[in-house]
Amino acid sequence: MATALFLFAHQDDECGVFQAIDSELNSGSTVHCCYFTSGTPSGLDSSRRDLESQKVLASLGIDPKNMHFIGGLQSIPDGNLVANVNFAYEWILSFLKSNGNVINIYLPAWEGGHPDHDVLHAVGVRAANNANFIDTTFQYPLYNGYHCFGPFFRTLLPLIQNGDVRTTNIHIFNRLRFLGLCLRYPSQVKTWIGLFPFFLLHYFFWGTQDLQKVSLDRLRQKPHAGSLYYERRKFSSWEKISSELIFFEKNYLFL
Repeated sequence: MATALFLFAHQDDECGVFQAIDSELNSGSTVHCCYFTSGTPSGLDSSRRDLESQKVLASLGIDPKNMHFIGGLQSIPDGNLVANVNFAYEWILSFLKSNGNVINIYLPAWEGGHPDHDVLHAVGVRAANNANFIDTTFQYPLYNGYHCFGPFFRTLLPLIQNGDVRTTNIHIFNRLRFLGLCLRYPSQVKTWIGLFPFFLLHYFFWGTQDLQKVSLDRLRQKPHAGSLYYERRKFSSWEKISSELIFFEKNYLFL
């Protein structure tokens, strides 16, 4: 049986690929969903966030044994995946090498929205390339600050810099269903007050699942010109993230 691997930095990142998950399940694939941070600040319990995503994934039809909350087990806090790149890379690579029937991998886009997203993208692409799955690895957009200013951002819109877009039209039933799922993260109500109107607009006007192939070459390029969203929010900087990823590449991948 074919396997589809979905990589997430935080609980609720699955909101960006509801249709892709649904399509994989409908095609008969075994779907695995993996979370690489606890989704909470250092020292805080992640069980509430875990449970919210577990309920959402179960409603989509995913077997609970295929939900992997790795970041919580390893105490990797929200915003600190960059300090755990070696672990994330090894976990993904081990999974891929032990599941030779993996056909599709889905990971956050290289878009400068959240540093954890970009870090997971980079290590996921490296692992997929090492395991010879890069040709069936796809990136999904969540949010980015391209052509925006201040606190504003774009949601579910792919960057043209990441290449051709593979678009799937979402049936109206699923649009309503997925919007309902977006309301099932009560612990993140403040975040979703900002996000939900844009998800609503996307499903109303576009109603698409947009995916792009990945590229090793893009990992050395800034996601887009100008300030990245996580820089404007002072979560991190491109210089820090890129230097850490280059260090990982030179001192770990090629030992």
